[in-house]
Amino acid sequence: MTTLENRPNTALLVVDVQNGVVDGAHRRDAVVATIAGLVERARREGVPVIWVQHCDEGLTRGSEDWRIVPELVPEGSEPLVGKNYGDSFEDTTLESVLAGLGVGRLVITGAETDVCIRSTLHGAFTRGYDATLVSDAHTTGDKTAWGAPPPDQVVAHTNLYWNHQAAPGRTAGAVEAKDIALGGAS
Repeated sequence: MTTLENRPNTALLVVDVQNGVVDGAHRRDAVVATIAGLVERARREGVPVIWVQHCDEGLTRGSEDWRIVPELVPEGSEPLVGKNYGDSFEDTTLESVLAGLGVGRLVITGAETDVCIRSTLHGAFTRGYDATLVSDAHTTGDKTAWGAPPPDQVVAHTNLYWNHQAAPGRTAGAVEAKDIALGGAS
C-alpha cells in the first residue's frame, strides 16, 4: 500500500553488512547467515537485491573494513549504493535505483540497528515506501560504554517499536525472515 504511484515491486535492501561494521556485532554469524538466505531467496524469486555500503573516515573506500563481508557476494547486476550518512537515501542514488525498478516496498536487513537501520527505515517510510524490517536480520555492536542498552535490547526494542509505526497509505512492521513474503506484503 505504498503511497508511491506505479511502484508495485518489492526489493531486499542489505545495509552496511561490511567487515568493519559487523565485526564483533551481536549474533553476527547468525544475522549474516539469515541475510544470505534472504538474498538467495530473493534471487530465486526475481526480487531485486540492493546493496548499500557506507564510507566515512572509519570505513575508507577500498579498505578491508569497508568491504562487504565475504559470506555475502553481490552479483554484478545488483545495484550497489554508496552512502556517507545513516539514512541510505540521504545524498545517494537509492531513490533513483528504486524508482527505476518500480519498487514501493522495502524489506530491510543489515547493520547497525541503532544507526543506519533505524535511519533508513524512517527515511523510507517518510518518503512513502512500505518498510518491513526483518526482525532477525539486523544487528549492532555493543555501545554500553556510551550509555546505550546492550545490543540484544537495542535489537528487541527496534523490532517492537517498528511494529507500531503507522502512517496514511503505508505499512510498517518487523517480521522474522521465515515469515517474509518477498513477492508481496508480509
